[in-house]
Amino acid sequence: MKESVAILCGGGPAPGINSVISSVAKIFLKSGFRVLGIHDGYKGLFSENPAFQEIDFQLADDIHKRGGSALKMSRYKPENSEFSTKFFTENNVSLLVTIGGDDTASTANRISKFLREHDVSIQNIHVPKTIDNDLPLPEGVPTFGYQSAKQEGVRIAQTVYEDARTSGNWFVISAMGREAGHLAFGIGAANHFPMIIIPEMFYNVDVTFDRIIKLIISSIIKRKIEGISYGVVVVSEGVFHFMSDDEIKNSGINFTYDEHGHPELGNVSKAHIFNILLQQKLKALNIKIKSRPVELGYELRCVPPVAYDQLYCGLLGYGVKKLYDEGRTGCMVTASATGEISPLYLEDVEDEHGKIKPRLVNMDGAKQKLVFENGLQYIEPGDYELAKKYLPNPEEYDFRNILKW
Repeated sequence: MKESVAILCGGGPAPGINSVISSVAKIFLKSGFRVLGIHDGYKGLFSENPAFQEIDFQLADDIHKRGGSALKMSRYKPENSEFSTKFFTENNVSLLVTIGGDDTASTANRISKFLREHDVSIQNIHVPKTIDNDLPLPEGVPTFGYQSAKQEGVRIAQTVYEDARTSGNWFVISAMGREAGHLAFGIGAANHFPMIIIPEMFYNVDVTFDRIIKLIISSIIKRKIEGISYGVVVVSEGVFHFMSDDEIKNSGINFTYDEHGHPELGNVSKAHIFNILLQQKLKALNIKIKSRPVELGYELRCVPPVAYDQLYCGLLGYGVKKLYDEGRTGCMVTASATGEISPLYLEDVEDEHGKIKPRLVNMDGAKQKLVFENGLQYIEPGDYELAKKYLPNPEEYDFRNILKW
């Protein structure tokens, strides 16, 4: 029986997944392997009748430029007791390629260890995927899907800005980002938004709704002083990761709660939360401004990959074969800006609890400093006198005072 390569996708979709599947399949087919695509992630792999299909060259060629994933995805995280050697032995699998985030990679490592203990030797190589750009790859190297998601986010946000200008309203955009603000920063900076709010800004103070709303109002009043009645602010949903449960519960927003008593943030629009709190504060200040919420998240995950990600994902796919031929296992494949392929081992980026540390926005970076110091619009000491027309205490809405910068 031919040796087989199995490909599995975990977590949520990101532009470029099909480009990875395509490039991995093509290069291994060229070398005489069978290529098996597993549906439903780890749930499909360890079901009684594993859900998979054979990937031939035509299928691989057809999916290269498509958004979404040709292989159905799942967030299912199996227990060790669910592991089985059946699929690997029956199909003579010598390599398991996983496409996903840190949980998908960690589970692949556990599977590999289980198989070794049962005298089944396979290599496993992980292709890191997330539109959040928060995996600890080398400086300046994005996670695949980020550039495509950012491009679509910029396109949508541009139309939102035009709506703001046309209608004379403000819009509050919430952008995906589990812990990090890369996507919100990229979208906001590209569109010259007057205010960008990401969790990394709050390195001197706690993240609170009060501070977030004051930052938005700081921008609103600065624009009013300059004779501009509209605008857009983008807030990273990652700010919620750094808030306490009490801060979220005391917001006045009605949440549902899980069995541990934690607010179920996935059930509500983050933009809606920010907008409601903004409207409440504006009314308390007697400032007549209309604002509307816009959520940017699921709309970005399945768009067709832009040229950057098509090429990048092809390099990652070819890189899997390179690392396989070198005998590498238990690692992530990375490609530098010049196309140099290197392995990144999970143990090198894990903390003491085995969790992969997220890559946050570097607030000391030259790009970030330029945008936050020169690209945004907010109240500063020179604006206090004019701002008193709208605010009884303008210094409390000074950008640097709010963040203690």
